[in-house]
Amino acid sequence: MAAEIRPMRYLVMSGSGRQGSYNGRLAALAAAAVETNGGIAERTRITDFPVPVYDGDLEAAEGIPAGAEAFRERLEATDAFILACPEYNASVPGSVKNLIDWVSRMRPHPLHQRQVLVMSASPSMAGGNRGLWALRVPLEHLGARVYPDMFSLAAAHAAFGDDGGIADDPLAKRLDDNVAGFMELVEAAVVFPCVKHAWVEFLGERPDPAIDRVQME
Repeated sequence: MAAEIRPMRYLVMSGSGRQGSYNGRLAALAAAAVETNGGIAERTRITDFPVPVYDGDLEAAEGIPAGAEAFRERLEATDAFILACPEYNASVPGSVKNLIDWVSRMRPHPLHQRQVLVMSASPSMAGGNRGLWALRVPLEHLGARVYPDMFSLAAAHAAFGDDGGIADDPLAKRLDDNVAGFMELVEAAVVFPCVKHAWVEFLGERPDPAIDRVQME
């Protein structure tokens, strides 16, 4: 008899700490989709991990701040990471980038080889597409496995129905399918690693397992 596969655990974070934010609402829908598809969702938001602006002198004097350590612990206690992140001026919010910068100082850093799904909600008619592409850069540089199919909710101020869900049924299904597809990849990566071949992308830095970007197949 085949061994029973345990439910995968997902850290689902809103990159906005504002009460009632569009990305907080989108994160809630992503967490619900995780649970509908048999996973375990652990909800959090960026303000649960307060950290000062990164400064090398501060790190040397005081070490890694408690907020960054808490974020590392939450990441390492789960199998994958889902981040609903707002777009600020066509890029990444400083608070999100700052938290990524702090955890990147840890060895081994917790984003390396971690499966990540990024999404965004924005009042813009283009959604948060530009911010999502900018967000991929530091995550992938750190070796995170960012899911190719990002989800960007445009016109978010008019997208949610009275029940808190996405009012447009085909769009709501697309979100659910996006999360379900990501979950299938996570389960395969965690439970069925099999025999893999590694391709290492060399970008001019010295070879170092801590910073190499490796694609496993």
